[in-house]
Amino acid sequence: MIGLIGIVVIFVMVFGGYLAAGGKLTIILKSLPFEMMMIGGAATGAFLISNNVSEVKQTLKDIGKVFKGPKWKPDDYRDLLCLLFALIRVARQNPVDLEQHIEAPDTSPLFQKYPRILKDREAVDLICDTMRSASMNYDDPHQVEEVLEKRMEASLHHAMHSSHALQIVADGLPALGIVAAVLGVIKTMGSIDQPPEVLGKLIGGALVGTFLGVFLAYGLVGPFASKLKTVVEEDSHFYQLIREVLVANLHNHAAPICIEVGRQNTPSHIRPDYAELEASLKAIKQEAA
Repeated sequence: MIGLIGIVVIFVMVFGGYLAAGGKLTIILKSLPFEMMMIGGAATGAFLISNNVSEVKQTLKDIGKVFKGPKWKPDDYRDLLCLLFALIRVARQNPVDLEQHIEAPDTSPLFQKYPRILKDREAVDLICDTMRSASMNYDDPHQVEEVLEKRMEASLHHAMHSSHALQIVADGLPALGIVAAVLGVIKTMGSIDQPPEVLGKLIGGALVGTFLGVFLAYGLVGPFASKLKTVVEEDSHFYQLIREVLVANLHNHAAPICIEVGRQNTPSHIRPDYAELEASLKAIKQEAA
């Protein structure tokens, strides 16, 4: 919702200010379809050249995150900690029973209690692969921690691609606006014998290209790229929490301490409340009793 409000504010302030200053939209509206065809078409073509089909689809899909915001909400972080707590308890009490949960998470009653987490293949694979590694009795937990770090860096790099792709388009739009403006000047020079009032409209139309390139770059596409980067970075905390808790488990800390390590390392605005989380963990213990 806030994203839509932002777009409305941009258009109202820019064009409202232009009209309030005595500007006329006639020249802009007349030139807009042709300038948009040149600038938008060139930007789209450059975007297609620099990305493969899967990356194009992923970027178009990720644009929705600008308006939806982060995927993971505070309740999801609480549920994740509860799931990890239940899995660690099973691993400590009976490692054999853990196998059914990490080898077939789709049928695991522990995972099924948290359908939002179960739907996220990356989170499920990260949990299962790490707990499987823990069951192999690694001599040095830092080995698993290093593997996790590299895996999460690779995942974050991949998730950031859409933001980088949009930012590249934003960086190129002002130059494409100049290209459109130059073409407009060339057109104007072909009508140099026309009276001043005609040349004025032609020059004004040419300058719409420069305006449109800069406006799209810094008013829309650039902020979209920035917002998408912020959303991806915030969602990455969900996977970092998995790493923090499971690495603490590898160091054989008590299960409640592992969970508290993860909770404390979660940013404050999405960090589960201690009392609420404690009540949820007690409920898990009672169910298992």
